[in-house]
Amino acid sequence: MQLNHWREGGQFLDIDGQRVFFRTEGQGPTLLLIHGYPTASFDWIKLWPDLTLHFHCVTLDMLGFGFSSKAPKRYQIKEQVAVISAVMKHLAIQKAHVLSHDYGDTAAQELLAQHNENTLSFHIESLHLLNGGLFPETHLALPIQKLLLSPVGGLLIRFLNKNALRKSMLNIFGPNTPPSEQEIDDFWALIVENNGHRYMHLLLDYMNQRKQYRERWVGALQNTTVPLRLTVGMADPISGAHMAARYKELIPKPNVVELENIGHYPQIESAELVLGSIFEFIGIQ
Repeated sequence: MQLNHWREGGQFLDIDGQRVFFRTEGQGPTLLLIHGYPTASFDWIKLWPDLTLHFHCVTLDMLGFGFSSKAPKRYQIKEQVAVISAVMKHLAIQKAHVLSHDYGDTAAQELLAQHNENTLSFHIESLHLLNGGLFPETHLALPIQKLLLSPVGGLLIRFLNKNALRKSMLNIFGPNTPPSEQEIDDFWALIVENNGHRYMHLLLDYMNQRKQYRERWVGALQNTTVPLRLTVGMADPISGAHMAARYKELIPKPNVVELENIGHYPQIESAELVLGSIFEFIGIQ
């Protein structure tokens, strides 16, 4: 599916004066899919046809990403979670399995924390995490991310272009599964939509928030009765083998699927293996 067709198949919801793009398709148990940084819900495109055969799939572009509203402000994970909850309430969804990646993992940790406190508007039936910075002490940010997060980030962001994005993506994908030129084009198109490339450094504040709320967000994983699984591309230099090792140290009875030679975007690099892990975890034959 082309990017323009993905957009045409979605809808927009106004939430506190901000437009949020979301998409739903399929029948069966609800599966909420939460994307990562710096891309958008289109990340799930390779899984979408198979998932919608078995699930009522719901996904969205969080604020500052993709087709949703973008503005020069520092986005808070709790604000993103409020938007996710508003979309779920709009769709009258009372329970869902959750699949998340990267930045979406952090949003999922806050969702889980609220679920554990019985303050979330819907019940989480299971949480399936892909590569992400679950523990701030193991998150190895790219040099460009550190610079953009620094006080000079507002100046450096002016020099961000598609070539810089290509270089970064080639560094974090697996050695045998690099992104195609079409995928790079799509990533960049989603970033520049609504002038989003001007604000990418502001979205990176989530790395500071991970440190600030570490006890809450790691504790959510440690103290939940919700079934958890981590499927991880082990070749990811940001959140790969070292993060999986830490997960096994900190999470009780860890359920981990390791994908060798796969990098930071397993749902794009190895859709078949990720689908297999999803179906096995939830119990789809």
